[in-house]
This record gives sequence, C-alpha cells and structure tokens, in this order.
Amino acid sequence: MLMNTLSRREEETLLKTTKARALRECDQVVREFAECVTGRTVSVVWACRDEHKSLQECMLQYTGPEPMAKVRAEYMRLRSQTSPRGA
Repeated sequence: MLMNTLSRREEETLLKTTKARALRECDQVVREFAECVTGRTVSVVWACRDEHKSLQECMLQYTGPEPMAKVRAEYMRLRSQTSPRGA
C-alpha cells in the first residue's frame, strides 16, 4: 500500500470524525433546523427550506472537498511522523 493513500477504514474514520466536528461547530444551526422540523411531516420540505440550506452550508465548511483534503493531508503528515520507517 502506498503511504500517500488512505485505507478505506482510515477514510471512513476521518469522515466520521470530521462530520462529528462539523455538527459540534454547527450546533446552533442544527438546533434551529431541529426546531423547525419538530412536529412536521410533508411540510418540512417547504417550511424548513431556509434552515436546511443554512445547515448544509455550515456543514459544507467542514466536510466539503477542500476541508476534507486538508484533513486528509494533515492526517497523512501525522501518520508519516509516527511511522516506524518514516515513509
């Protein structure tokens, strides 16, 4: 396995960790969306459109392609420092 790639397990772990961080960072937006959807069914689609858009935008700051590329690069940098062979 090349040292500049991530295993499927590493990738999944990074994504899970990054999503958890995004949810913490976007806590207020998540709460607003949750309040909007509470007690609604079909009307969620139009009634909570703005809250959903805000939630997506907030999450994308942490989980979009560019932020994820930075997370991967940092992980690989740290992994190479702790590798027994130094990559």
